[in-house]
Amino acid sequence: MTRVGIVGYGNLGKGVEAAVKNNEDMELVAVFTRRSPESVTVKTEGVKVYNLKDAVNYKDDIDVMIICGGSATDLPTLTPEIAANFNCIDSFDTHANIPVHFAKVDEVAKAAGKTALISAGWDPGMFSLNRLYANAILNNGKDYTFWGKGVSQGHSDAIRRIDGVVDARQYTCPVEAAVEKVRNGENPELTTREKHTRLCYVVAAEGADKARIEKEIKEMPNYFSDYDTTVNFISQEELDRDHKGLPHGGSVIRTGVTGFDNENKHVIEYSLKLDSNPEFTGAVLVAYARAIARLNKEGVTGCKTVFDIAPAYLINMSAEDMRAHLL
Repeated sequence: MTRVGIVGYGNLGKGVEAAVKNNEDMELVAVFTRRSPESVTVKTEGVKVYNLKDAVNYKDDIDVMIICGGSATDLPTLTPEIAANFNCIDSFDTHANIPVHFAKVDEVAKAAGKTALISAGWDPGMFSLNRLYANAILNNGKDYTFWGKGVSQGHSDAIRRIDGVVDARQYTCPVEAAVEKVRNGENPELTTREKHTRLCYVVAAEGADKARIEKEIKEMPNYFSDYDTTVNFISQEELDRDHKGLPHGGSVIRTGVTGFDNENKHVIEYSLKLDSNPEFTGAVLVAYARAIARLNKEGVTGCKTVFDIAPAYLINMSAEDMRAHLL
C-alpha cells in the first residue's frame, strides 16, 4: 500500500481523496489544512484532519504527500517546505515559472533524500507528455493547444472581484473554425483572439451598473482584453442550477510532414473532455504519487516532472500483465 497525505481540502483535495478511494493499492492516512481542522469534514471514514503546521509529526506514516494548493501564492513556498520532510507531488501550472519552481524543489528534496514531482495534471502534465511524444515522432511540424469548453476557475475568480459582482462562471471556448483548420493540416498562424473566446455568466448585485461591469470584464488585461468576450447576466438561481459543475478539457495537436520531399502530412491529436477538472487532475496526481513512492524506494531523490517517469511506474499492474493486456 502507498500511504498518502493530502495538503489542502478544496476542490482538488476532494478530487484526490476520491481517486485514492478508487485505487486499491493506495491508502489515505491524513488530511492537512491551514484552516481550523474542526471545520473540515472528509468523506473517508476514519481519516483525521490536522493543522498543516503539525504535518512533520506524521512524516514516518506517509509515503507521499499530495499538495493541493494554488500555483499563484501557495505552491511556490509550500512544495519546497513539504519536500524537506516528505516525498511529494504538486500540480503547479504557471508554465513560465516552472524552471524556477523545479530548481527550488530539487535542491530541498535532494538535501532531504526525498523524491518530488511538480506540475502533474493535464496541462501541464498529460498534454505535456503528448507534446513530447508528438515532437519526437514528427520533428518537422507545429504544435497547437486548444482549451475548453470548460470553466476557468482563475478567470471566474477575477470576475467575482469586480465591484457589484455577486458570483460568476467563465468558460474558455475553442474557436471551432481554427481547430478544424489545424485538423485539416493547414498549419494556420493563429492569434490569441483567433484560438479562443471567453463566455461569462455573471450574477450582479441588485442595482449594480451592469454596463460598467461588462466593460470592466471585457477590458481586463491578461484575462479578457485579448479575446472576444460575451457577458451574460443571470440570476443566482440560474447560475447554481446550470453552472455548478467544473467541466473542462481540450486538445493538443501536432501537424507534421514526413518523406524525402516532405510529401506526406500527418496529424497527431490527444484530447480530453472532463466532467470534473479537479477530479481528473486528482486522478493524475494519484497515479504519479504511486510512481514517486516507487522511485524513492529505489533510491531516486530530487525533483522530477512527468517527462522523467517511465509509464510502468504509474499503474498498479505487473510487468507481465502490462505486456499481456496493454502492449
